[in-house]
Amino acid sequence: SAELCLLPALAALFPPLPGPGGPGPEEVGLGALPAELRTTVRALVGDLDALFSALGLREESFAVGVLSRVIAAELASYAPARNRRRMATNKASVVFVDRTLDLTGAVGHHGDNLAEKILSVLPKLPGHKTDVMVNMVELTALQTTDETCGIIAPGCLAQPNDPAAKALWESFMNLKQKEAVMEARRHLVEASSRENLPIKMSMGEVTPEQLSSYIQLFRNNLKALENHCGLLQLVLATVQTLKHPQTSKWDNFLAFERLLLQTIGESEMPSVLNQLLPMIKPYNERTKDDYTCEDFLVLLVYMYSVVGEIKSGKELDTAEEEVRKALVKAVCDEPAPSPLLQKIT
Repeated sequence: SAELCLLPALAALFPPLPGPGGPGPEEVGLGALPAELRTTVRALVGDLDALFSALGLREESFAVGVLSRVIAAELASYAPARNRRRMATNKASVVFVDRTLDLTGAVGHHGDNLAEKILSVLPKLPGHKTDVMVNMVELTALQTTDETCGIIAPGCLAQPNDPAAKALWESFMNLKQKEAVMEARRHLVEASSRENLPIKMSMGEVTPEQLSSYIQLFRNNLKALENHCGLLQLVLATVQTLKHPQTSKWDNFLAFERLLLQTIGESEMPSVLNQLLPMIKPYNERTKDDYTCEDFLVLLVYMYSVVGEIKSGKELDTAEEEVRKALVKAVCDEPAPSPLLQKIT
């Protein structure tokens, strides 16, 4: 978008975690990092320099965290970057922040943002880190219940040639979910009236079913489909996200996180872990509303990130051991472990 640029080639770049074998906070040179990480840091510095060259920027860097200091120092001493800074006409402040310092932000569910939900729940577009597959079957006469139907190419979010779709994506990123969904309806209504499609306008709250019924109007009109293909892909992504079981779980996560923040303020970590324990159920005991193994890993990362310093002791050891046993059993009972669980095991 106009305000956000992602560098997906470097999505796996992650600061080394402190602990056995990892660099301590005092070792802040590039040489202290593992060889693979050094290579990735150099690649990032090269990419950033190319980006700043295209924007004609002379940057002033600030760093928060061990790896960020290394990257900022490398960028400062990078020869092509020094030449660029001498020639550049625009000034900018660049802030580097270690991802490990904000794990709560990455695993929390506090954002009321449609773009975030679409990117979280829809399957990734193969070979892409920042785009998703949108099921396009609804726009065709082919009626199939087969989830893995590969006859029809998936749609996606990147629509650089469709001004309406680009504007809609900006509102998905910048507005609250309710407003963004209303924007999706508005764009659909405008498109269908331009194509003289028989749309029945309705006010009030926008439902996924209502958006679907509007999309159906385009189905048998090839010219209208072609003219508004980008917009239809984004609205379909909205419908599929709103109907997705993970989206209804989003509110459960949010409720649990809020409860957790209150509980942590009032009691110690062992009692919070004991509250979590009965919710960890193996595959054959789970309903669709129960948390999966991955959901628990996300919750645990959230808990340990927000709690700060933890008082160790026998009570904590016992509570952690119980949670660990329940999680191991749940992971082992998984009939078809996800790629993440396979990687962990």
